[in-house]
Amino acid sequence: MKKISIVTLILIFFSSGVYYASSKEISQVVKEKVNILPEWAFGGFVRPAGANPVIMPIPGSKFYCPMQKQAVKWEESDTFNPAAVVKGDNIYVLYRAEDNSGAGIGKRTSRIGLAESPDGITMHRRPTPVMYPDEDPMKKYEWPGGCEDPRVAVTEDGLYVMTYTSWNRDKARLCVATSRDLTTWEKHGPAFEDAYEGRFLDIHCKSGSIVTELKADKQVITKIGGTYFMYWGEHRVWGATSENLTDWKPILDEHGELKTVIAPRRGYFDSALTECGPPAIKMDKGILLLYNGKNQNNDDQRDRRFNAGTYSAGQVLMDLNDPMKVIGRLDVPFFRPMEDFEKSGQYVDGTVFIEGLVYFKGKWYLYYGCADSRVSVAIYDPAKKTPGDILL
Repeated sequence: MKKISIVTLILIFFSSGVYYASSKEISQVVKEKVNILPEWAFGGFVRPAGANPVIMPIPGSKFYCPMQKQAVKWEESDTFNPAAVVKGDNIYVLYRAEDNSGAGIGKRTSRIGLAESPDGITMHRRPTPVMYPDEDPMKKYEWPGGCEDPRVAVTEDGLYVMTYTSWNRDKARLCVATSRDLTTWEKHGPAFEDAYEGRFLDIHCKSGSIVTELKADKQVITKIGGTYFMYWGEHRVWGATSENLTDWKPILDEHGELKTVIAPRRGYFDSALTECGPPAIKMDKGILLLYNGKNQNNDDQRDRRFNAGTYSAGQVLMDLNDPMKVIGRLDVPFFRPMEDFEKSGQYVDGTVFIEGLVYFKGKWYLYYGCADSRVSVAIYDPAKKTPGDILL
């Protein structure tokens, strides 16, 4: 049967034209396009009507930069790639903000701002960043590119743990910081600095997703097999363990190389890379990781249903007894660029880049970057299981 868009289908069905779609054709079109998620997956996530984006640049915000030794408009150009965590009765969103010190992706300085929300949508923002390149021992890793792409989780006793990317415009490194109040952060340096005698200190690494679980409706950091566990990686997803949440040891295979959890797949939405999203969640069925998948630019390798270079979001489920073993993986994205603000900005190919996921008042709030330029939110109500974003 010839492919028919949903809008065209409706117009055909209700018009007085010469062609009327049969019930069989309607059923086939709907079946092909509805994105039914497996029982183990989260979603669908629904964008609240008229609410997004929830965080946008503010040209007038000024901050005295210890690196530049002057006041800078620290969130003038772009605000994106947010972490999120619940504290008290509010959601707190930590977002990446770029000044206007350069042109092009990765050429400006990034800092991390903080916003507080009583409902997950309305944001009250601090006027200055809470994490930034400073006159501290991290300057060799953070100057001049800054601090990027945070993920945040919290322990049962209230210690907030942030994984973020330090960027000195030479090497991206996965780093760790901690806080008790979300505003004052102690930097602990690169996550893999001491592992294997520093073997992985200077590798390009990003995106740390520490495993959490719900305890009495509070999402907190948990242990797997007696140790803390983190998924990490930008091109592939790997694993690491820790005794203290600040020093991490990558998991190696029998050849002494990084052991892969998942990798890009030819012909799928994640054909170019698989990058960790928000903190993973330990559930009865397994450990659920929401991740970012990038589509290849090469027509022979990409999923042709989506634009070349598009960032969409997938889900993968790992075994509770073996967090490196995959037992389920989505073949299509549950979340993809659909709105205009997700397809315009720094990354016009289309980007929904997920980094923040929190359980708040019985629902899951997913915070994501839109085309490397804005922050938006989508909500999943477990009591109302819905499909993922409609397929093409």
